[in-house]
Amino acid sequence: MESYTIGQAARLLGVSVDTARRWADAARFPTRRDGKRRIVDGPDLAAFCVEAAQEGAEDADAPYTSVRNAFPGIVTGIKLGDIAAQVEIQAGPHRVVSLLTREAVEELGLEVGMRATARVKSTSVHIDRD
Repeated sequence: MESYTIGQAARLLGVSVDTARRWADAARFPTRRDGKRRIVDGPDLAAFCVEAAQEGAEDADAPYTSVRNAFPGIVTGIKLGDIAAQVEIQAGPHRVVSLLTREAVEELGLEVGMRATARVKSTSVHIDRD
């Protein structure tokens, strides 16, 4: 069975080590000691990751992304098709256009006038609702 240190668990969860420690202290996931280090067993961490992702879907402040080039701005246009959609964001002097599924736009609850962040990775544009 694979196990992880608190630091490794924090990286997998996308949070700081301090946050992972607080979660462990609050018994949100079990840990054990391996000498001086606190260890999380893989199945326990996997179960917590699923739980945290479900909570994160309800938490608008939770930034779950690996993309670094962020363009925070305001949604200026949405064109919905039967399957695809086009979202335009004005981020300062930059106009960012993303093609994504209609379902993604609806799940994010995107509307013209709301804050959003376009995240660019290579030639892909990802949209995060702020």
